Amino acid sequence: MIERVAHKLAVSIKHAAPDHPASIEVLKFPIVAFINAISIVILSIGVALLTNRMTETIIALVGYALLRQVSGGIHIKSGELCILVSVFMITIFSMADFTQPILMILNSISLLLVILFAPSRIENQTRIPPKYYPILKIISALMISTNFLFNSSVLSAAYFVQSMTLIRWRR
Repeated sequence: MIERVAHKLAVSIKHAAPDHPASIEVLKFPIVAFINAISIVILSIGVALLTNRMTETIIALVGYALLRQVSGGIHIKSGELCILVSVFMITIFSMADFTQPILMILNSISLLLVILFAPSRIENQTRIPPKYYPILKIISALMISTNFLFNSSVLSAAYFVQSMTLIRWRR
């Protein structure tokens, strides 16, 4: 459904500016990304209203999204499935409540994973040249390291799951 809506919007844009060099497929890509992102935010906030976890949900959304932007990770092929999984995970993150030892363990594992694997799978997703990838790794590690100070269960859960998406599992 998202692909169809994005395609129709891209065709409309192309008809409005037929001389523009971008193809319909090139125009469609950011539209799909925008629809996915806005759907995740709106649905997550809707669930947060029902669960009374608005602050935690916003922390989860921002923390997960920022780390994902700099560290990369696996992508779910279906836009609809991506939205469902993301909203489910953000909701779970918003309810996280870990003890101090568990926080330290999750933060440490997350930090190790970004040091080992970040950035992952960003080659076709960004225009950032590979020479800057070490900087993305450092930013990822610094983001996770701040949670040793904040001690946020929500961020710990979000960072842990995001850092797991960096691993390239063998098939």
